[in-house]
Amino acid sequence: MQTEQIEFDTVDQQQAVFGMQDQFAKIIEKELNVSISLRDSRAEIKGEPGRNTKIAAEVMDSLLTLYKRGENLKEGIVYRLLEEAAEGNLDETCKAMDSVVTITQKGAPIKCKTFGQKNYVKALQDHVVTICIGPAGTGKTYLAVAQAARELKNGDIERIIMSRPAIEAGEERLGFLPGDLAQKVDPYLRPLYDALHDIFGADKAEKLRERRIIEIAPLAYMRGRTLNHARVIIDESQNASLPTLKMALTRLGEGSKMVLTGDVTQIDLPKTQDSGLEKCAEILNGIEGISITRLNNRDVVRNKIVKDIVKAFEKEEQKKQMRQEKGKTSKTSFRRKTKA
Repeated sequence: MQTEQIEFDTVDQQQAVFGMQDQFAKIIEKELNVSISLRDSRAEIKGEPGRNTKIAAEVMDSLLTLYKRGENLKEGIVYRLLEEAAEGNLDETCKAMDSVVTITQKGAPIKCKTFGQKNYVKALQDHVVTICIGPAGTGKTYLAVAQAARELKNGDIERIIMSRPAIEAGEERLGFLPGDLAQKVDPYLRPLYDALHDIFGADKAEKLRERRIIEIAPLAYMRGRTLNHARVIIDESQNASLPTLKMALTRLGEGSKMVLTGDVTQIDLPKTQDSGLEKCAEILNGIEGISITRLNNRDVVRNKIVKDIVKAFEKEEQKKQMRQEKGKTSKTSFRRKTKA
């Protein structure tokens, strides 16, 4: 039997790392097939000889470190640390979780939660154009808004411009919706409002919009403009064609930066129209000042079930590709036999 130990300085540390009703300890026990008990001022982790007992100790030690930094420990963090520890990325992840992007109106820090997110924020800071492709729940839009808020507060930019395709109803069909332009496109832009309200507060965000310091508009209305001294965020870019993305990118003016975010597994375009995001990333890859960042299911920071859903769909997509490849191979073999 292998044994590892974690020392605690206070009862509060013990309670935080073990979780309410030992919830966190039970998750670690179940996932790694170890037993965890509290002995005076230390946790004892026991298990069969091998890697799992050490991983459990590393995860609990990381939880303790995060708690000392002021992190609010939650179930999702435990699962994330378990996954990263198994991949050997625990130290990098813990360092990433100490990276503060900006502070909300209420004084709460917005931090990166994964190593992938940290690299994404660094790309936003260091490049003129960032293309971020990743599944739902990876913080693509939220972190872009947080970085824009930081730049606005620091005086690096004069305004934030946020846009996305109003593709669900088709931008040419907005006239069928009731109300003026703002009311017509509002349902499509609501996720952007949500991020702004979370970071700036609803009242301040509204005042900034009234002063045109923050502007939110459908992507089709970007044509013909030159955007100077701004952070431009094009959300849901997978629902834009390549010519539309080219149009958006060429709006960049002096002192501006742009980020395109999108999930290529959730394309809502008609079957007759191709998404331009992947092609855009391919064309622009390697150009100085442009970063292509890809997030994956390990960067999902919503409810754990979202990560499980993303993984399940990824597996299904892999199976589909394997079936297609197998079908192509079978057809090729059949043609060769026929010719023979």
